[in-house]
Amino acid sequence: MTVVDWLLDSDPSIRWQVMRDLTDAPADEIAAERARVATEGAGAQLLALQGADGRWAGAAWNRGWNSTMHVLWLLWHLGLDPISAEAQHAVGLVRDHVTWQGSGPPECDANPFFTGEVEPCINGQVAAVGAYFGQDVRGLVDRLLGEQLPDGGWNCETEKGSTRSSFNTTICVLEALLEHERAGQAIPEVSAARLRGQEYLLERRLHRRLSTGEVIERDRKGGAMWTSFAFPTWWHYDVLRGLDYLRRAGATPDERVAEAIELVSSKRDQNGRWLLEARYPGAMPVEVDEGYDRPSRWNTLRALRVLRWYEQAAS
Repeated sequence: MTVVDWLLDSDPSIRWQVMRDLTDAPADEIAAERARVATEGAGAQLLALQGADGRWAGAAWNRGWNSTMHVLWLLWHLGLDPISAEAQHAVGLVRDHVTWQGSGPPECDANPFFTGEVEPCINGQVAAVGAYFGQDVRGLVDRLLGEQLPDGGWNCETEKGSTRSSFNTTICVLEALLEHERAGQAIPEVSAARLRGQEYLLERRLHRRLSTGEVIERDRKGGAMWTSFAFPTWWHYDVLRGLDYLRRAGATPDERVAEAIELVSSKRDQNGRWLLEARYPGAMPVEVDEGYDRPSRWNTLRALRVLRWYEQAAS
């Protein structure tokens, strides 16, 4: 079995992305496969877990991974078609009924879900899923633009006095701004802010300190290794996530990503697959991969399309 065959022998959420990103299948075949995300496999299981009040796990956000925000994040990455009847119904319930009551600072209790709360890492994830699913997140985007730090990135610790950006927070915000643009909301100030944040990553070669050039082994907040690849990543940054963002953003790879690309390439096993190298503790709503330290279809898909992006640019 080839690696592509192995990837195709899986959930519709992986199959349709393999067809789009690796095999260049006809658009109608890709769309037909994508439509199955709503009715089969992990996508259908996630949708079935939604409560009548629009929430998952009874919360807008929690410290596990099964809250409303986390499930919408997963459905975005699975590629649930935002214009499908199933997506429209589920997201409509969230928009009309879910608030931040009990899930954020008390002053945010009455906020509708897509208004967000106060932390840019959380608001970035909310804005990303909102933009993807066709919701009005311009207020959140404006807030994020106002929170960009002079070095180009963002940090959830700014209120505590931090003046330097965080890779974790920055990648969450960058993905949100990109999704806002892809949803047809591209305006100059959003694009400019996103490109400044993108430069923050590139100047650091996706995993090095700007001051010394040394590799950042672990992030300070969660202790995660940026050279170990996870899926789902949630709020955590890693090198593969950074590269996949650049690919989606249509960035032209330059020598600043070469080391990160080499790292990704070096992790391919003898069967052409990548392992799930990290798994963040917390309650998962459904399992989407084979487990820690086992061949991961999600990491393999993401690694292969990043390498393809890089190789095509170089050819």
